[in-house]
Amino acid sequence: MACYAASEKGGDVFFPIPARSVRRSLRLPMFVLVFTLLLNSNCVSSYSSGYWDFTCNNSTDMERGKLGPQNPGVCSGKATHLPVCECGFKMLDSCFLNKNKMLEIEKGANDFNIPIIRSNRKLVASIDGGLHKPSCLVFNSAWKARQLEHEPNKKLNYPSPAGIQRPKSDEDIAFMSILELGQLLKVNLITSVELTGIFLKRLKRYGPVLESVVTITEELAYKQAKESDQLLAEGKYLGPLHGIPYGLKDIIAVPNYTTTWGSTSFKVQVLDIEAWVYKRLKSAGAVLVAKLVTGSLAYDDIWFGGRTRNPWNIEEYSTGSSAGPASCTSAGLVPFAIGSETSGSITYPASRCGVTALRPTFGAVGRTGVMSIAESLDKLGPFCRNSVDCVVVLDAIRGKDPDDVSSRDISFGDPFSVDITKLTVGYLEDAEMEVVHVLQSKGVNMVPFNLSYTVDSVQGILNFTMDVEMLAHFDKWQRSNLDDEYEAQDQWPIELRRARAISAVDYFQAQRARGILIQQVRESFSVDAFIGNATDWEKVCVGNLVGFPVVVVPTGFKKISDAPSNDTRRRTTITTGIYAPPDRDHVALALAIAYQSVTNHHKQRPPIDDLGPNDPIPESPKSL
Repeated sequence: MACYAASEKGGDVFFPIPARSVRRSLRLPMFVLVFTLLLNSNCVSSYSSGYWDFTCNNSTDMERGKLGPQNPGVCSGKATHLPVCECGFKMLDSCFLNKNKMLEIEKGANDFNIPIIRSNRKLVASIDGGLHKPSCLVFNSAWKARQLEHEPNKKLNYPSPAGIQRPKSDEDIAFMSILELGQLLKVNLITSVELTGIFLKRLKRYGPVLESVVTITEELAYKQAKESDQLLAEGKYLGPLHGIPYGLKDIIAVPNYTTTWGSTSFKVQVLDIEAWVYKRLKSAGAVLVAKLVTGSLAYDDIWFGGRTRNPWNIEEYSTGSSAGPASCTSAGLVPFAIGSETSGSITYPASRCGVTALRPTFGAVGRTGVMSIAESLDKLGPFCRNSVDCVVVLDAIRGKDPDDVSSRDISFGDPFSVDITKLTVGYLEDAEMEVVHVLQSKGVNMVPFNLSYTVDSVQGILNFTMDVEMLAHFDKWQRSNLDDEYEAQDQWPIELRRARAISAVDYFQAQRARGILIQQVRESFSVDAFIGNATDWEKVCVGNLVGFPVVVVPTGFKKISDAPSNDTRRRTTITTGIYAPPDRDHVALALAIAYQSVTNHHKQRPPIDDLGPNDPIPESPKSL
């Protein structure tokens, strides 16, 4: 068994309160490394008989912090007389064991557990990131047993923008919706090459200001744009994403470009993999213009190049690991972007940056070629100008991924054909009442609602699930002490060290508790959808553990606190969430479309670095 530095230093993740972590569900072999802390601790008990020696054979290097990939600190297996570490059993809440049983466990761990642990690790954990060898334990978020894999995909009835003309300024073009840009392309008012050039220019101008762009894929973008224009010239139209530029969160692999995962440890990594979601977008004719910032190893907004900023208030950070997709979409650097969520990394940055975004039903979008935190929690979803655009993007990327066992063909009805007057929609106490009133005025039956369940350890279940599964995917990284170079020492490093003390039994008990939560939420979900705060931590945890979708919609703005000037253009965004049961994404989207059809909050443009009189930005980053 390997040894680990025990220093206290302090992931697809944002945590708004001190309680952190929230991911993962049904994975890990049952031989979790339960004895790591037991067998490599400095605490001493009162034992005096013969014990097994689990001390490090290179402890000097370990103490000096010199362990690395070539010197991972393998423990010796020789038998000497050392006391059993009772404090290790205490960390596992196993103090009920008497001393003789502890000795028996130590010997059994050495003779039986450790060889299996090492064999499994060699088999599946030689490469970090969870890109290969997924668990055979699969979480299915569906509430209905009916299988939908063989149902034909129905063509959606997209609205056609009428009277669309090419704006005179590139700025106005940059803030057009996907369908509006598509209309310009179809009637030859602009080419994909021209459109790509507009967004590349904005990425170079504002990307460094917002610290939101990792790699501009200029050569690839122009190649794909030229191909899109050629197909249109031949009369071949691939759909509403044909020729539309976009960005990918930099945990999504694209050949010939770095996929850095936002981390110093992997910033030169090039993966010869085409992620499933990239393949789907490429086949739809979309044009990749940039790899956008992910927080380091998909945790919050800090990455190896800085910390991503909110375009509505540049002195504020974007929050959430899908920081780049949210910030860039908000600022008009891309028409849309693909982000991911394990525990808030879509909902939080979308809310902070004031963009419309969808966290879809778990399993709706395949994740092959995407860095994994927690296979039973990870989801990919779009950041867009509006909810109609979210429909367009989800329709293009949804469906069964043959290499992602958690993915499936969700039941996705046509949001444009939903009769919202036949829906009963609940609203929580923290719902934005403007949304309630607007939907009510459009004929929706709005009723007070409360999502009821008795499980009181929701946030802890999320922590256990996410951290254990994340550690399984980054076991080698931690064993090589690469966590010492992590960008924010109070984030993943501390959480993943703590995860070493979560036993297989307790991980599995957390999943059983998760099952109770899912059952109780299902039984209490007596409405077609409900409106509530999109960033309430408890709801973020529940939504991700259960796997139901939410659409984040901007609902207004307020003045920033401590404004340097009454004339400042900086604002704090206000948003809400529209939640629906699993596989009912189209219902949540239909309600969002109805709300946005009579409001314009989603059409407002952030100031970025044009803050107004008497509100200067000191030493703004230079453009690329």
